[in-house]
Amino acid sequence: MFLRLNVRDVSLACAFAASVVSGSTFASTINQNTSWTITRSGSSSTYRVVAYGDSIFAGYYGNLFNVARRASPYTSGEYLAHKWNTNVEVVRRTKSGAKADDIYNNKIISERSYMQDAKTRVVMFEMCGNDYLQARSAFSEQTGTCNYGVLDTALANCTTYMEKGMQAINQYATSAKAKIIMNIYYPGYGADNVQTGCTDASTGGKVNRQQKFLPYMAKSNWRACNLAEKYGFKCADAFAEMMGSDYDSNGDGLNDVDGLRYKSGESEAAYVNRITTTLRSTIRDANTHYVNSSTSFDYIQSDNTHPTYFKSTIGTGSGSGASDFADSAISGGKQAEWNKWGHEKSGWSISTYNPATP
Repeated sequence: MFLRLNVRDVSLACAFAASVVSGSTFASTINQNTSWTITRSGSSSTYRVVAYGDSIFAGYYGNLFNVARRASPYTSGEYLAHKWNTNVEVVRRTKSGAKADDIYNNKIISERSYMQDAKTRVVMFEMCGNDYLQARSAFSEQTGTCNYGVLDTALANCTTYMEKGMQAINQYATSAKAKIIMNIYYPGYGADNVQTGCTDASTGGKVNRQQKFLPYMAKSNWRACNLAEKYGFKCADAFAEMMGSDYDSNGDGLNDVDGLRYKSGESEAAYVNRITTTLRSTIRDANTHYVNSSTSFDYIQSDNTHPTYFKSTIGTGSGSGASDFADSAISGGKQAEWNKWGHEKSGWSISTYNPATP
């Protein structure tokens, strides 16, 4: 185990602690970097997984000095260790509270050496959550005539830096066999089903926050997966995994999670319509994720923003340990906790793109 913070992290932690807004939207940022090696008995080989992102990949749970050990990158790396029967080092270079441009400039670019290491086999990233959280907060506080510019700017910036991130990873991660982007889920989906204080210039009426925000989420997620196809990435669909039930609630022949997934070749307009209209009734707040018609699990922590996680936390630094699951406990690429926690579900989704061999 480990408990180590550097001076920069401590100073940022003080600034961060003083400026968190409303318990969920970060007004400041803090580096939360970890390196954890999943060890395999008898293995002499170690390969690396590198994850860049914000508080989601960090495994943030409200503590500045510790993070969830089994955040999405760890979970996917653990599946990889079982598949390859080798040690797997999971390196998280993350910045809680960071917007997309910050992750691109100060993580993917400034800390590119981590993915340039010859041991690297998988590189993943996620971004944009804080762009939208901050835009939503600003929009929700508006009075008078609604100004949608802050939402448009968040979408434009997200699109720009997702593409830049892919271009940079393609340039620097020359030994990677898999490159993955994870799109974003919609935290606070249920809570957003309220009217804003501003009025629409065209209708003169109040605006339902959920109705306004969902198309932006859909456009962002379509662009993440569409760009992934353009640049040779895989797209882990966190929106579908977190917001869709693991059974068929509407009788269309598909489990809801599968119905909500991105489809290759589908236009942005068609995808947005499918998410916001055709399958809207199958979208559920991630606080109540149904694994069958009668059993649900809470995928979102009490802050209504970050995914729930299984087991322990770790300090920011480096350490190692054996897998939490024996080989015999994994069947069909899944262990028993795979759909009971937010991080386990998204981490499993990422793992489906793991290379067959190192």
